[in-house]
Amino acid sequence: MTVRKPRVAGSFYPLSPGELNRELDRCLIDARRREALGVVSPHAGYVFSGPVAGEVFSRIEIPGRAILLGPNHTGLGEPYSLSPDEFWRTPLGDVEVDSELGRAISARCPFVRPDRMAHLEEHSIEVQVPFLQRLRPGLRITPIAIAGTDRDRLREIGAALAGEISARPDRFLIVASSDLTHFERQASVEAKDRLALDAIAALDEEALWRTVRDRKISMCGLLPVYVTLVAAKVMGAAGAEVVSYRTSGEVSGDFDSVVGYGGVVIQ
Repeated sequence: MTVRKPRVAGSFYPLSPGELNRELDRCLIDARRREALGVVSPHAGYVFSGPVAGEVFSRIEIPGRAILLGPNHTGLGEPYSLSPDEFWRTPLGDVEVDSELGRAISARCPFVRPDRMAHLEEHSIEVQVPFLQRLRPGLRITPIAIAGTDRDRLREIGAALAGEISARPDRFLIVASSDLTHFERQASVEAKDRLALDAIAALDEEALWRTVRDRKISMCGLLPVYVTLVAAKVMGAAGAEVVSYRTSGEVSGDFDSVVGYGGVVIQ
């Protein structure tokens, strides 16, 4: 059995299962749950972005299978990388990797390859997992780290995800892991993030791409969100809603160097 061990437990979120459950309790809310095709959820330390992620996951029904798309901050490994491990471990236990689905995606998109190095030190997918396993014990995940910027390939991945999901009777959730603007003043961050979130809410991946490029928005999860929007539209998405938005300044009190966090539900 191969296990991807946690890399940021004890820093981004608590290492102790009891402390982690208490932190999740702080972040999760009571809300009416609805089915969703996908979500955008942030990936900073829980003290900063946890309440945004918590509100996103609190508002949806978590199905038994989830595809987790994250940026590759480290630059290690293949540009489009499946996790080859059989399980991902968090302080709450092990989560099974949906290896069959990974093989099917790779068959449709041969450039999406298993690569342990791409996931070894990457945090953007890992921080989503405790929320999912807390709300849906026994779920299976398909982690994919994305660094490649070829939009044709990104669209291929989105279409492949939609095709594989549509071919199965099970319900799936696609999770795009992304923070928004990094390390600018509060007013600048809020203005830029509003533009990016407007494009996501409009389900317009090309407008998002142009906005991030033209306005120089340091949105680290542009690639996963782009893929998610493509897949959701192929599956007939009706719309998207921004359900939460915060900045790090609201926690740190430093409004001169701020990071933005947005949560979106796609139905």
